[in-house]
Amino acid sequence: MRYRKLGRSDLEVSEVSLGSWLTYGGGVSREQAEACVNRAFDVGINFIDTANVYSGGAAESFLGEVLAGRPRDGYVLATKVFFPMPSGDRGLSAAQIEKQLDASLRRLRTDHVDLYQCHRYDPSVPLEETMAALTRAVQGGKTRYIGFSEWTPGQIRDALALPGERFVSSQPQYSLLWREPEAEVFPLCAREGIGQIVWSPLAQGILAGKYLPGQPVPAGSRAASPAMGNFIQRRLDPETLASVQRLRPIATEIGLTLSQLAIAWVLRRPEVSSAIVGATRPEQVEENARASGVALAEDVVARVERTLSGS
Repeated sequence: MRYRKLGRSDLEVSEVSLGSWLTYGGGVSREQAEACVNRAFDVGINFIDTANVYSGGAAESFLGEVLAGRPRDGYVLATKVFFPMPSGDRGLSAAQIEKQLDASLRRLRTDHVDLYQCHRYDPSVPLEETMAALTRAVQGGKTRYIGFSEWTPGQIRDALALPGERFVSSQPQYSLLWREPEAEVFPLCAREGIGQIVWSPLAQGILAGKYLPGQPVPAGSRAASPAMGNFIQRRLDPETLASVQRLRPIATEIGLTLSQLAIAWVLRRPEVSSAIVGATRPEQVEENARASGVALAEDVVARVERTLSGS
């Protein structure tokens, strides 16, 4: 496993990180989830990403339990705030940031997180109030750094213009099938010392090649799960699935699986500090981790992109 600096922070994060959306504390059994976390540490993953909203707080509670026996300085822990909780609490007001951060810390069984992220932008709250609350969270020792997920360039610039703590991370969706952040978010953040922690680098498993055009989804896959399949079902169009299958010979030629090829393509960008992967089995964690350190030749990158574009 290789490690990269997260923006201007002093955090060294593994190139591949472990996420917990829809999985831990939710759609994956406790035994499997714990095996995935343990395998992540075995292969050198040191960065764990979660959110208060994942499984209504159950993902954080699960991680608090399984991480309790590990030295706190042995991993980088990130969580988020914004989306509605089962109680109805939501948003980025000062009161909510303080309340939700304290609740996350209790569930995670720790006195601080390394990174606290705004899960989305909250237009109903003055940005000055949000940034002041995040600054107090850092000053109070409850989080070391702050970040955001899926903010627009304008929202990022507005936040950076305010006094107080500055963001060190951005968490956008980014993959071979979703390249929008390359246009503005990546260059803006690079200038400002903000690292990218990208989510869904495998497009929820589509880029792993397990879903075949015209075929039923495999039993046991995310798309087949009532708890996890709603989001991915909308993306399983035959044209996309066929284009992904055309990548298989390229991956085989250079000794990679499709998953490893897709993650290595994401990690080719110097702006990317880490790629978050979700896993339902420990073998998936290990396979994905092996993408770390893979350097794709320029001609391979070009062939991959031409193949997906159909040119």
